[in-house]
Amino acid sequence: MTGKEIILSALKREETPRPAWIPFVGVHGAQITNVSARDYLCSSDLIVQGLLRANELYRPDALPVSFDLQLEAEILGCDLHWSDESPPSVTAHPLDGAGLESLPPYNPNSGRLPQVFEALRTLKGKIGDEVAFYGLITGPFTLALHLMGNNIFLEMFDREDHVKEVLAFCAGIGKQTATAYLENGADVIAVVDPMTSQISPKHFEQFVTPYIDSVFDHIREQGSLSSIFVCGDATRNLKVMSQTHCDNISVDENISLEELKQYGEQYGKSIGGNLKLTVALLLGSEDDAKLDAIRCIETCGNQGFVLAPGCDIPWGVPEKNLQAVANMLHDDYQREVASRTITAKETDAYDDVKLPDYANEPNVLVEIITLDSTSCAPCQYMLAAARQAAEEIGGKVVVKEHKIKTRDGIGRMVKLGLKNIPTICIDGEAAFISILPDRVALMDAIQQKIQLKQQG
Repeated sequence: MTGKEIILSALKREETPRPAWIPFVGVHGAQITNVSARDYLCSSDLIVQGLLRANELYRPDALPVSFDLQLEAEILGCDLHWSDESPPSVTAHPLDGAGLESLPPYNPNSGRLPQVFEALRTLKGKIGDEVAFYGLITGPFTLALHLMGNNIFLEMFDREDHVKEVLAFCAGIGKQTATAYLENGADVIAVVDPMTSQISPKHFEQFVTPYIDSVFDHIREQGSLSSIFVCGDATRNLKVMSQTHCDNISVDENISLEELKQYGEQYGKSIGGNLKLTVALLLGSEDDAKLDAIRCIETCGNQGFVLAPGCDIPWGVPEKNLQAVANMLHDDYQREVASRTITAKETDAYDDVKLPDYANEPNVLVEIITLDSTSCAPCQYMLAAARQAAEEIGGKVVVKEHKIKTRDGIGRMVKLGLKNIPTICIDGEAAFISILPDRVALMDAIQQKIQLKQQG
C-alpha cells in the first residue's frame, strides 16, 4: 500500500499494515527551509518547498497544506499579530460590539487562501500519488471566538440566539472553505476547533454539535473524509465529540489514548494523536521521541489509528526527533530493538526551578501555564482573559505566562502539580484547569486572593 492508501484506510477504521502517520507540519516547514513563519505562510512557493522537504525527512502518509487557524478570520476582518516562529494570532475581533452585517463578504479565493490552494495543486502534481493532503479549516466555535472575542462566553448565556446566529454563519464559512480545498485537490478535511476544549459537554451539544455536524455532512456529501481536531484537555467532551458526524477524532497529549480508543470503538470512529509536543519532540532526545511513538503505537495498534503530534509542530523541533518517530513506524525491527533497549530516563526534578514565595509577594500573582499563547488559541484567549481581569481590578495583580515550550515552563508546571494546559493559577493554586472562565468567576477568584493577602 502507498502511504496515501494507508492513511485513507486508517481514517475509515480499516486495518492497515502499520499505523498511519501525519506530522502536522505548519511553521515547522519554515524552520526546515530557513525562512520566517510570516514569509512561509504567505508564499505558495515556500509552502511547497517546506512540505517537499518534510516529505523527504519524515516519510509521512499525509501532510497538512497549511496549519493556520487565522486564514478565514483574516478575510473576515480580524487583525493579526505576526511572529517569525509561530502562526499569527488574532488581536482584534470585528463582532465585539457589532453585528454580522458589519463583516466584509467572505470569499475563499481571497486573503492568503489562494497561495495555499496553489501550493496544494503543485504538491498534488509532485507527490500526490503517494501522500494524502489535509485541508485544515477553522471550526465554527473557534472562528466565532476569533470574531467575537472572549465575550462569546458571556453571550452564550445572555444572547444565546445571537451566538447561534454567528455559529451558523461560521459553519457556512467552513463549508465554503472545505469545498475550495476539495476542488483544489485535498484528500481529507480536518475541522480544527481547539476552543471546544474550553466548554462543558452541555454547551458542546448546544453550541458546537449542530454547526460542526453540518460541516461534516457537507464534506461527506462531497465524497471526502473528515476529522475533528481538538487540542487541550477535551476529556470531558470525548463522548459528545465521538457522537458528531466526523470520520476521525484527533487529540493532543492532554487526553488518554486508551480512553479515546474506547470511544472510537464504541462510536465507529478512527482516532489520531497524541505524540507529546514538548517533552518528547521539542525538548526530548531521539530516544524520547522513539519511546513516545512506541507508546502510541502499542496503545492503538493498526486499526483505525493515525499517529500524529497533538497540534502544529513547534518551530524548533529537531528534525532527528521526527525522523526517529518515522523510523518506529516504518521499521518493525528498529521498533522492537528500541522497545527492548531504550529505558525511560528519570524525570527531571527541576530543582533549579524556583516558585515565588506567594504568601510574601506584594501582589496577587496570576500565572497562566500554556503551550504558547502566540500559536495555541485556548492559551491565547485564557491569557487575554487574565490580563483583562487584572486591568479591571487595578494595580494589585501581576499576570505572567509560562510556556511549556521551555524547560523553565515545564519545571514550573511540575512544581505546581499541574497535568493539563492551559491552566490559570492564582498565587500558586490551580484555579481554572483547561477551561476558560467567565469574567465574573475569574475576577471573583482573584479578588478573594487579594482579600486574603490584605487580611494576612
